[in-house]
Amino acid sequence: MEYIEMQEARKITSNQEDVHEDLLSYVQKHQTGKSHKPFAKHTTDAFEYVVEWLEGWHGGVIIDACCGVGESTLVLAAKYPEARVIGVDKSAARLDKHAYYKSRHADADAVNAIVIQADLHDFWRLLAAKLDTETPWAVKKQYLLYPNPYPKKSQLGKRWHASDALPSMLSVCNKIEVRSNWSIYVREFAIALAKYGLDMHVEEHKARPITPFERKYQDSGQRCWRGVSA
Repeated sequence: MEYIEMQEARKITSNQEDVHEDLLSYVQKHQTGKSHKPFAKHTTDAFEYVVEWLEGWHGGVIIDACCGVGESTLVLAAKYPEARVIGVDKSAARLDKHAYYKSRHADADAVNAIVIQADLHDFWRLLAAKLDTETPWAVKKQYLLYPNPYPKKSQLGKRWHASDALPSMLSVCNKIEVRSNWSIYVREFAIALAKYGLDMHVEEHKARPITPFERKYQDSGQRCWRGVSA
């Protein structure tokens, strides 16, 4: 089945005109707290599959968080052939389209990439705990490409950088690249990382698109932004 991409990309509309005034209080609250929420079974099952897939691997791992249809996962696998790339998304419907996008890439037969359905809150916690033990592999970088920005002012706590997932995310690996078509999202992310003593460079992003959303945004003339932690 062919999946036709939408021709028009909606622009971000928000009642928030600058960095949220409560951002730092959210970050600090989660920085000192710890989640005890039970893990979702589908995520623990997916995580066990990842651990099995990495068995015997002595090298780097790259996480493509919120990978959607997993096109970016394939591109990253081709860019980093020396690493193993794991695409993670919560939506089975989006991941069901992965085979179509895989068929469109000449490097689709790359054996160094998988995509899984998992709750990222749980996945990061499980991965951080696993990395506390001795493993022959290590996460070298994480990508967060065009996640839902939750642009309403009241939705601050749903953004990754203001959620309780941030500490686990950074425990997994603090080398992060985040992209968005809403500059405030990336700027907030950089401010949140600064609370952990990390620097993130923010700039406009004009390079070749690697996700369907990025392609649509660029084709419709929207500006895209990225932040890369040092």
